[in-house]
Amino acid sequence: MEIKLAKHSGFCFGVREAIKKTESIIKKYQGTERRIYTCGPLIHNKAVTDELLEKGVGIISKPHEAEKGDLVIVRSHGEPKKFYEISEDMGLEVIDATCPFVRRIHELVHEAKNQGQNVVVIGNKEHPEVVGINGWCDNKAYIVESLKEAMEVNEDNLCIVAQTTITKECFDEIVNYFEKNKEMVKVYNTICNATTERQKSCMEIAKKSDIMIIIGGNHSSNSKKLYSISKKYCGKTYFVENKEDLPLKEVEKCNRIGVAAGASTPERIIKEVIATMSEVNTENNEKNLMHELMDEIEKSLRLPRSGEIITGEVIQVSDREVVVNLGCKKDGIIPRDEMTLEGDQKLTDLFKEGDEVQAKVLKTDDGDGNILLSKKKLEVNEHWEEINTALEDKSFVDAKVIKEVKGGVIAVYKEVSGFIPLSQLSDKFVENAEEFVGKTLPVRVTRVDQKRNKAVFSHKAYLTEERQKKVEEIWNALNVGDVVTGTVMRFTDYGAFVDIGGIDGLLHISEISWGKLKHPQEALKIGEKIDVKILSMNTEKGKISLGLKQNKPEPWSVIDENYQVGQVISGKVVQIKDYGAFVELEPGLDGLVHISEIAYKRVTNISDEISVGQIVSAKILEIDKERKRISLSIKETLEPPTADNSVNEEAADSAEAE
Repeated sequence: MEIKLAKHSGFCFGVREAIKKTESIIKKYQGTERRIYTCGPLIHNKAVTDELLEKGVGIISKPHEAEKGDLVIVRSHGEPKKFYEISEDMGLEVIDATCPFVRRIHELVHEAKNQGQNVVVIGNKEHPEVVGINGWCDNKAYIVESLKEAMEVNEDNLCIVAQTTITKECFDEIVNYFEKNKEMVKVYNTICNATTERQKSCMEIAKKSDIMIIIGGNHSSNSKKLYSISKKYCGKTYFVENKEDLPLKEVEKCNRIGVAAGASTPERIIKEVIATMSEVNTENNEKNLMHELMDEIEKSLRLPRSGEIITGEVIQVSDREVVVNLGCKKDGIIPRDEMTLEGDQKLTDLFKEGDEVQAKVLKTDDGDGNILLSKKKLEVNEHWEEINTALEDKSFVDAKVIKEVKGGVIAVYKEVSGFIPLSQLSDKFVENAEEFVGKTLPVRVTRVDQKRNKAVFSHKAYLTEERQKKVEEIWNALNVGDVVTGTVMRFTDYGAFVDIGGIDGLLHISEISWGKLKHPQEALKIGEKIDVKILSMNTEKGKISLGLKQNKPEPWSVIDENYQVGQVISGKVVQIKDYGAFVELEPGLDGLVHISEIAYKRVTNISDEISVGQIVSAKILEIDKERKRISLSIKETLEPPTADNSVNEEAADSAEAE
């Protein structure tokens, strides 16, 4: 019996990351009363969800089933935009485990909707991933899963995306129809690359097998597609969820058994299924040993193909080349030129007889009857694998900028060259890229086309993430009520923005002074250092509200300590009315000088005696704390007129009256 497992079987990247995040949350809150949920099953595998349930992770179908303070994990399928809005309103803590590839689709359809395009999603409208995608374009997407459904779309100006697990055959058929029959069609092939490879490998194994076993959850869309693909090429295809579902009587009759597993199938279950089938034909062990011997003989006769990665044993080393035993009728030769050597290194420094070495086949005959091998080409493959891994998990690599080209620069990571556009060299405007030549920059891989040996990098993404980390550190260090030193950065009509160590907070005009201001610049200057109090923080919206006046007591709360009846004060005239003038004792504390208290003479027009902005002396006549009113007198600070002066003034008043 021969059992072959298709490549890329089991957890995909998105599912693996969702499981990791969930396990991390469980560990963090173990032993606490914090309630943890996933919105819908985390993955389409009952064994996994049952294990999570035992660890305290419940399942809800919508946010309303949770309560304020509960923690809800978004599964790799993703959720509609409305889900996040409702969760925020309800006070739920959301841990987003949406697959990065699915999140990218959300961004594409959201942008397309904003640009007035009609969104088409190729997929199953009932699938949670598709439901989530539709929720990012106001639930107005056309969802099609067949050519017939595609023909019912009457719109032009289309943005086409795909459910990540849809078959490429289905995708190509529908896209071909739209491109031939519609105007302004923009296509994004968002089928997960791992899905494509998994389906391809399943098909190849099915073609060579007597029986195919597809392992996956009953509700797993991608597992069902594997079953459908396998059934085309192998009539005896069975769908199982675990080892208990195996058709062992059928398995026993077959020699070549193929196995493929969906993206939600744990490695543990795959191993259990294979181990169970391996035990079926124990009586045929002798026959199996004979098959193995024949395989070894066949292997020794077969020559490796060009491009194949081989492993062999070093049998000879010289300054010019390394000779490798490949276990076939020809030896392999690795010339010095196909090695990566540093400085004065020699081949004899790196290799000795008996070492195991891996290399890539360049030619099956180098002209001398040997197989030509290369370590360099293998390393390039490994470096491309590292680049692809960095693209998938969004990690950073260090690339050295080697030259300036039109629109950007060329940077090299090991043996892989990539292009950094001018807009991605920095988080600030770059006019001349020459200053970056020779520098090694941390970059994110944003695009890979290995067939064309092309990659695109972004240093801006690294700077943006580092800045975000710094901002998060600052946020974590701040608390409502803290008094911090900040710098006034810019003004608006409604306040001032103050830098408090790397993030800006809003100092509203009403929080600057206890008095009234028409504009912040009446009290502040750009670049001025001030101590401000944190009044509120909104982490989700990234907003901080600051206060300056809170550093001083509200004037009326300490008025008895600073002012008494009979006291003469100096203040600024801030407002003139027909019945009197308001004088500011200090910001937030005004007093009224009644028209009769302006001067000893009769005053008919206050503006003839004083003006707004003038500094005057006044005597406090009364302080009414309940009504928050202060009565002042300017004339009480003046010398009273003599009797003659009084007579003359009265005469003048009478003459004016006549």
